[in-house]
Amino acid sequence: MTTALAELARDTLNALAVFVVPGPDAYSAAQGTPRSEPGALEAKTPDFLIESLDHYVPVPDGIGKPIGSALANGLADVAVPLPGDLPELPTDALVDLDDAVRTSLRNDETLPLSLLVALLLNSLATQVNPAAVSGAFLSPFARLSFEEKARVFQQLEDPTAALIAAIDGELPEPVKGSVSGLLRFLAGALLEFSAFGTYSEWSTFDPETRYVRTKPVGWQLSGYDPGVLDGWDEFRGYYQGRTKVSER
Repeated sequence: MTTALAELARDTLNALAVFVVPGPDAYSAAQGTPRSEPGALEAKTPDFLIESLDHYVPVPDGIGKPIGSALANGLADVAVPLPGDLPELPTDALVDLDDAVRTSLRNDETLPLSLLVALLLNSLATQVNPAAVSGAFLSPFARLSFEEKARVFQQLEDPTAALIAAIDGELPEPVKGSVSGLLRFLAGALLEFSAFGTYSEWSTFDPETRYVRTKPVGWQLSGYDPGVLDGWDEFRGYYQGRTKVSER
């Protein structure tokens, strides 16, 4: 995946994360829900989403490439430009998002799930608000208001949406015709993953020491303070004085 597509995926997931848990960041302000307390970006939720989507939820090429092709075709109708000054991207021109995806497919690259999710959200974003093809931020989804992002998720759960039908048409048997159910599941999972990433200890947990390095954002938001836990005396004795059991 090129740097440009990776940056687009991250920008989209930044906007997704704050849709669930807003904070004092520019993405939250753009969607109209700025908050003073820390939110998903401060909890590094986009990193959690990328790590989870790309490394724990593999996408077979037989499904990922047809979906990527269908999304590229849909984006071709409303060309979304990528800036030409990103590292590893030609500096002589703007590259349309659909062209970048097709180039990756022609190069036989595996499209990570984080990019497929970003393409899906951005394709629906341009349908919800055609003006989102340009403006602040790198991705159309990040340019939407909170209410418009909600309409994107409404589209994800609509089995009659034109984009879903187009993706179904690209899929091979035996999964052809099943994409509407998959996307309904994905819509809920994306919101749940964003909330879990923000409220968990993922960003501050040290696997070597098995302790959190700093107080997690989720603890701050929920007012959770475990203090020092030494445990409790749990053993109450053997039931009815038994210390052994017979073989029968």
